[in-house]
Amino acid sequence: MDRAPAEAAELLHGGAAGQDHGRPRGGVPVYVMLPLDTVGPGGQLSRQRAVAASLMALRGAGVEGVMVDVWWGVVEREGPGRYDWEAYAELVRMVERAGLRLQAVMSFHQCGGNVGDTCNIPLPPWVLEEMSSNPDIVYTDRSGRRNPEYISLGCDTLPVLKGRTPIQVYADYMRSFHDRFRDYLGNVIAEIQVGMGPCGELRYPSYPEANGTWRFPGIGEFQCYDKYMRASLEAAAVAAGHEEWGRGGPHDAGDYKQMPEETGFFRRDGTWSTEYGQFFLEWYSGMLLEHGDRVLAAADAVFGGTGATLSAKVAGIHWHYGTRSHAAELTAGYYNTRHRDGYAPIARMLAKRGAVLNFTCMEMKDEQQPQHASCSPEQLVQQVKAAASAAGVELAGENALERYDEAAFSQVVSTARGAGLAAFTYLRMNKALFDGDNWREFVSFVRAMADGGARPALPRCDTGHSDLYVGFLDAAKERKAPEAEGAATAVAL
Repeated sequence: MDRAPAEAAELLHGGAAGQDHGRPRGGVPVYVMLPLDTVGPGGQLSRQRAVAASLMALRGAGVEGVMVDVWWGVVEREGPGRYDWEAYAELVRMVERAGLRLQAVMSFHQCGGNVGDTCNIPLPPWVLEEMSSNPDIVYTDRSGRRNPEYISLGCDTLPVLKGRTPIQVYADYMRSFHDRFRDYLGNVIAEIQVGMGPCGELRYPSYPEANGTWRFPGIGEFQCYDKYMRASLEAAAVAAGHEEWGRGGPHDAGDYKQMPEETGFFRRDGTWSTEYGQFFLEWYSGMLLEHGDRVLAAADAVFGGTGATLSAKVAGIHWHYGTRSHAAELTAGYYNTRHRDGYAPIARMLAKRGAVLNFTCMEMKDEQQPQHASCSPEQLVQQVKAAASAAGVELAGENALERYDEAAFSQVVSTARGAGLAAFTYLRMNKALFDGDNWREFVSFVRAMADGGARPALPRCDTGHSDLYVGFLDAAKERKAPEAEGAATAVAL
């Protein structure tokens, strides 16, 4: 490590940059998501000085590491099998120098068009060319609207990407990542989160926000109308002895913005509870499970034995959870109703591949949600916790929305303590996180997660150096040392 960064690290951390956090046994390690455009569309590492200073500040707060999206659309942008890892290699070195660990997300989805997306990173140009010539390789809704966020799972095993199947493309990408970063896997790179759908989540793109297609708390729509999904549905219907069931998805499922009771399919005793409804939902959710298993099998073949943990992200779809049909979960591919556990099969699939179940909405309380949406994030988290426990799968968590308040942090601490989380990843590192009051709340939260106990209030400057980021910025104004100025740029994120 160069002398100036080393001095800055020591000043920020109150000791050596690589020292142990001293997290008590049973504590929950906290990671922080880096900005979505940390590596931009052109393959450049953005705002390097600010990122480096922010990493040191996070280390000083007791954070375990950071998470970054490893964008398919960036790395393989020049053509099939042509991978550019250079910006990510520099980031890995920066993380190592800061004494942190990295959760690397294999992001096979587009960035842009969903909650919290602050930049646009499409799929690789050569993949977009294939989409133009064969639009059926992307998810399609009942009205024929195509969604370019992610390749349809209906063509997982078909050579639709210039002679390779999507699963082969994902496997080749992960193998190249493994070969480039083999010396860091299992130490600096602690976890590989395997993207399996929009936003990196194992789900269908049933509630896209782009162009106002969906808005909360709409039920969303089934995404099974590309020719590959339709062919699978037709075959399943014939096998079930009901050829007529394979002529398309439910005709009475409504549209994106509707409420359950406004549809024939999702209302209290609607079509979802009939023999046909059960057939369709088992097929639709089963296809998603098979997709997840295929992608995780490919990941396990590449990363197994490296020491890096595999994980998969499941969306926290908490609206309409209080209804019988759980409509929003059904359209996303989770066959979870008042009478059926849709998360147990997912947990068992992850257990088979030795993957951690990463779940969102850990910061939410039922009482904070609008009554008309029948939300219950707390009950949903408890259900997923029980499913993971029964399957013998480790559970990790994230917050679904950006929050900096004490109430949200306390809810995460309470949930983590009750669920025995393996890790928690905070969304997200940005300028607001480093604002004085927000930063003190965050540092207190990290301490509480390490202790598994109460959240002590922090003074503006404390002798344990946990609040050093705010103090360091004040000192930087007086000292104007080069390394201090570098750390101060963290707020420019």
